[in-house]
Amino acid sequence: MRVSRVQAEENRQTVINVASRLFREHGFDGIGLKDLMEAAGLTQGAFYKQFASKEDLAVQASTRALESASCRWTAAATAHPEASLDAVIGFYLSAGHRAERPDGCPIVALGSDAARQSVEVKASFEAGIKTHLEALERLISKTQGEELKSKAMAILSMMVGALTISRIVNDPDLAQSFLDTAAAQARKIAAA
Repeated sequence: MRVSRVQAEENRQTVINVASRLFREHGFDGIGLKDLMEAAGLTQGAFYKQFASKEDLAVQASTRALESASCRWTAAATAHPEASLDAVIGFYLSAGHRAERPDGCPIVALGSDAARQSVEVKASFEAGIKTHLEALERLISKTQGEELKSKAMAILSMMVGALTISRIVNDPDLAQSFLDTAAAQARKIAAA
């Protein structure tokens, strides 16, 4: 059965969205095309009509996940314009975000996987990381204008590291302590 171009594009976007979530949950190699396409409600044969390869999909899904993460930062900052940096730090280093593996930070969920992927996949992560750094620089500049780039790099590194470690440990109190400590230190860095 032939599908219209509009339906084909909707199907393609569905696959990208589903892959974005499933890759964050299982890793790039942790889910096969058959299961991915099944989760999108399509057949495996439809995959090759929409994507050149699984790597092509990994690039698209990574870009989508990083754009989604950036939008979540913007939403947190916009909801609290008087304390936008604090809102982003609070959202990112929260127990709720820690628990959101399929919808959470793709840098945390896929960072080590992405480092082993193609130049194209790494490029999508690099673009997303640069967007996060630019957002932090803008937020920091509202609180203190010196050394924006190095402060943004330190804060992003600390936040990603704390969220990663909080997902690794089993003890919920220890996990929360990593989040709370990183949040406090990130605020200190921004204010210094």
